[in-house]
Amino acid sequence: MRRLLVLAGLLLGWFGSAAAVEAQVRHEIGFPDLPGYVTVVADLHTHTVFSDGAVWPPVRVDEAWRQGIDALAITDHIEYLPHREDVIPNHNRPYELAIGRARERNILFPRGTEITRDTPPGHFNAIFLDDVDPLDTPEFLDAIEAAADQDAFIFWNHPGWQGPERGSWRDVHTTMLENGWLHGIEVCNGASYYPEAHAWCLEKGLTMLGTSDIHAPDTREKSTPENHRTMTLVFATERSLEGLREALFAGRTAVWYQDQLIGREELLAPFLEACVEIGEPHHRAGNHVFIAVCNRAPMNLRLERVEGPGPASLTLPAQTTTLVRVPAGEGATIEGTYRVTNFLVAPGEGLVVPVSVPVGQ
Repeated sequence: MRRLLVLAGLLLGWFGSAAAVEAQVRHEIGFPDLPGYVTVVADLHTHTVFSDGAVWPPVRVDEAWRQGIDALAITDHIEYLPHREDVIPNHNRPYELAIGRARERNILFPRGTEITRDTPPGHFNAIFLDDVDPLDTPEFLDAIEAAADQDAFIFWNHPGWQGPERGSWRDVHTTMLENGWLHGIEVCNGASYYPEAHAWCLEKGLTMLGTSDIHAPDTREKSTPENHRTMTLVFATERSLEGLREALFAGRTAVWYQDQLIGREELLAPFLEACVEIGEPHHRAGNHVFIAVCNRAPMNLRLERVEGPGPASLTLPAQTTTLVRVPAGEGATIEGTYRVTNFLVAPGEGLVVPVSVPVGQ
């Protein structure tokens, strides 16, 4: 009987350990790198019980790691602390509680916070801080300047969340921009896309960001084209905090939002090239050839023909190969142009790319 009890204890221990390991499985997202850069998948706007979120800080790290996220910032509100009767207010404590877990999980984890004022002027995140406490000051621009004094990266959160009028560009934003105190804007926040913010980033040279702004627990096991957080792809020279910081200040980002990618044309064009491989024609049948097109990206790609031969529309499912039948014509190459409708280079404007496939004679 004693041996049976010992065996039962060992089995329970083994199954318990196995369950713990299973719970820590990471599902990589798999966006390709740009030549000369590494793609860092980031969520730089999240909340915990230290403001109005519903989870303990290390839980945010576990969620991010499980879903394939490489960089995370906890940005609890300075001014809005609804759990103050249950959680002792301490602006630096979320970072202190989570940094050890982030290091264990190999998650890049800059210290951050959210400066939360009426809209206008709005809510602003500051990351790469040394100390949040100096930002807890009555005057809005004093708080922003205190962040800038720490060489923080400062971005405007969800500008249109209370409507386009209240979220319009104001003199205070011009002041911030001219002083070098505004570096980016959330083009997408959670389930919302702000075309005005997209246009401002293009016009004023600001970094485009997409964030989850998550408050509730995130029960997703992995990121899929149909079900993923809104995130920022950061094209960094290296996978490090300094690499992340340099790329954000340089504006080398794209926003992954509801199976769309939003960014500057000069970044999205080479990124598409990294995502798609068009094979050489492997079979000719009459006046048509068959071509294999591989989509390496973890998102679907939706194309519409602008000119030339080929299908009028084409969807390349995430991380699959699609067989395409194309009229061969009489030349040595197939030439055409397609618009990638879910690669947005401006509000309502998909990325237009030329296609050239050699077919021989």
